[in-house]
Amino acid sequence: MPSNPATGALYMLRGIGLLTRPGLKRYVIVPLLVNIIVFSVGIWLGAAGFERLMERMEANIPTWLDWLEWLLWPLFVIALLVIVFYSFTLVANLIAAPFNGLLAEQAERVATGRSPATDTDWGRMLRELPGTLWDEVRKILYAVFWSLPFLIIALLVPLLGPLLWFLFSAWLLTLQYVDYPMGNHGLKFREMRATLHRRRLVSLGFGAAAAGLTMIPVVNFVVMPAAVAGATLMWTRELAAVAERR
Repeated sequence: MPSNPATGALYMLRGIGLLTRPGLKRYVIVPLLVNIIVFSVGIWLGAAGFERLMERMEANIPTWLDWLEWLLWPLFVIALLVIVFYSFTLVANLIAAPFNGLLAEQAERVATGRSPATDTDWGRMLRELPGTLWDEVRKILYAVFWSLPFLIIALLVPLLGPLLWFLFSAWLLTLQYVDYPMGNHGLKFREMRATLHRRRLVSLGFGAAAAGLTMIPVVNFVVMPAAVAGATLMWTRELAAVAERR
């Protein structure tokens, strides 16, 4: 099957529809509340800090470069939006990680009539909490290590830099969200990355759709549960067969 980024983006959009299916609503509540709280705080802090930062930039730009202001501002705003919103997405996912695993399990049951060979209960979620959080920490360390060079490029190289950062963010978001359904099937982080590499364009399309929706106010509140559901669909229809062939 050819790898197509549009296919990945459709999985993200289908995830939104899957959330309305019976049997999922109670598993959506906690991730949704976490997302609303984290992004509300993030937007409030970002708006307050952004105004001060813009004033400082205006004061420090030499007079002879005033003609560049119309170009520098949009580029800076785009880079800042991507960086800030992705950072708060990581925080929200870290907090809601155990609940997202349960949501992915139920989404797979609703979508396919089957579920991973595990018992879905809050007791199991609490028992697995340390391991789940450690997996999240490992992903964050991976993200931090690779983020530094892309962040420098995003801030220093006009046009191309923010684009590369967006694509890198899309890849990281895909890693973040597919970990829930794939983790439910026992795949390790290295196996997960190898599987996604074999469906690279689909994976980037999914992550790009998630990253784009994350930057839309109000819509970003539902992105996390929708992305978990969409990643589960992508796992059952695209990635599971690839993982079995490894």
